[in-house]
Amino acid sequence: MTHTRFFGKTVLACTFILAMIGWGIGFYGPPIYMQAVIERTGWPIAQVSAAVTLHFLSGTIVIANLPRLYARFGIPAITLLGSIALGIGVNLWAQANQPWVLYAGAVCSGIGWVTLGAAAVNTLIAPWYVKERPKALGKAYNGASLGGVIFSPLWVWLIERFGFAPAAALISVIAVLLIGAFAFLVFNKNPRSLGQHPDNAAPPAPVPVSASVAPWTVMQTLRSASFRTLATGMSLGLFAQIGLIAHLYSILVGRMGAHDASFAMGLATASAIGGRYVAARLMTQGMNRRQLACLGYTVQMLGTLMLLGLDLHPTVAWIAVVLIGSGIGNATSLPPLIAQAEFSREHTARVVALMVAISQATYAFAPAFFGLLRAAFTDPNHAIAAVVTAAVIVQVLAILSFYRGVPVRPFKKTVF
Repeated sequence: MTHTRFFGKTVLACTFILAMIGWGIGFYGPPIYMQAVIERTGWPIAQVSAAVTLHFLSGTIVIANLPRLYARFGIPAITLLGSIALGIGVNLWAQANQPWVLYAGAVCSGIGWVTLGAAAVNTLIAPWYVKERPKALGKAYNGASLGGVIFSPLWVWLIERFGFAPAAALISVIAVLLIGAFAFLVFNKNPRSLGQHPDNAAPPAPVPVSASVAPWTVMQTLRSASFRTLATGMSLGLFAQIGLIAHLYSILVGRMGAHDASFAMGLATASAIGGRYVAARLMTQGMNRRQLACLGYTVQMLGTLMLLGLDLHPTVAWIAVVLIGSGIGNATSLPPLIAQAEFSREHTARVVALMVAISQATYAFAPAFFGLLRAAFTDPNHAIAAVVTAAVIVQVLAILSFYRGVPVRPFKKTVF
């Protein structure tokens, strides 16, 4: 039976909500969990921030095997199990009375979050959109940004009103019920099963496989200067960004209070939507994509430097979070678009996968690194200065890596 309404629109809407929940709990939640755990237990910053690193690091292992898990158990089952693991993890964060319980929770939440993260969003959208995929992915990723806008203040309000444990239980139950419904009512379908085609278009003509495409190898890609500068730039940029985000809330709490700090975190993620829109406009006007990445990190660096002036005026904090937030979305979306321009169509997907795996394995250590920096100083102002200095150095290195990227490609570029 052929459905007259294109079901891809329903998939996109549900993926938008999935991204909002996934990022709201698994990406923007840990900085708030960290502060809540510190306030409840009195454990050192370095010890608790190590849990944030473990959260992101454990997710890296799952990302590498996610396609295999989807193939073996199916997208609906993995999506539901991931939401359950995320819920269990957050509840362990909320109730941890020993560090090992906290770290067990971080492993569970990290494993669960990536099944609702970027790799999952791409997997869910890909069967339904081909030519319209960039636009569809942009809409889905706006759900991720909205997750920060909604969940950052929501977490703080619920924790202040009811406590961390009841807040975690309430949000995780709602998340599992919603995502479970999406998994088995929406994500279990594909265009073929409904007699439809990607983009709601006519059946595409068969595309012959080119015999001239060279075999792809990891070592061949690693030898490419273009890939190395791109992967290094993405890894360094995300290292600075994730490290800042993990500690930004607890830094702002000391200056603004929990209520305003939570809304500042929401504003930062809302700024990501604006940053992504501006980048898209500049790209359509023909701006070099590497230069665009450099510009984005320069703006973030200015926002980072403004954290040194938090005591000067309350407005400084709000401007700083807007500038830092403007690059949150582009840090993950621009490097794949650069790869698309510099590598052939046949190899872009594998190049991007390798680049994302390297960057996530790198930035997973950022929360612990910045936590150790803060713990090394007893004076809060000195601790902030150390964090800002380290972040700016890493951001400068990321800018240099993108800027110095050479157009040497290991593969013949295919026009598309």
